[in-house]
Amino acid sequence: MWYFYILQSSKDTNYFYKGSTNNMDRRLAQHNNKKVISSTPYAPFKLVYYEAYLTEAAARGREKSVKQSGSISVPLLKRIKETL
Repeated sequence: MWYFYILQSSKDTNYFYKGSTNNMDRRLAQHNNKKVISSTPYAPFKLVYYEAYLTEAAARGREKSVKQSGSISVPLLKRIKETL
């Protein structure tokens, strides 16, 4: 199983990290232990959203589309913020 996920920084609650992985526990630990260079200044994180996919290509495709398209990411992040 592969996952597209969104993490929210506990340090800056307006910062959301978007990624994909096949092991959510390990990946969240990597972010929180500052092993991911791009997210290090914003650690620690909490998982606020995820979607499960059967293939790596599908999860990475979703990650790419959310990162590249404001018409996808803006409403998605708005919906996430409303539930927090």
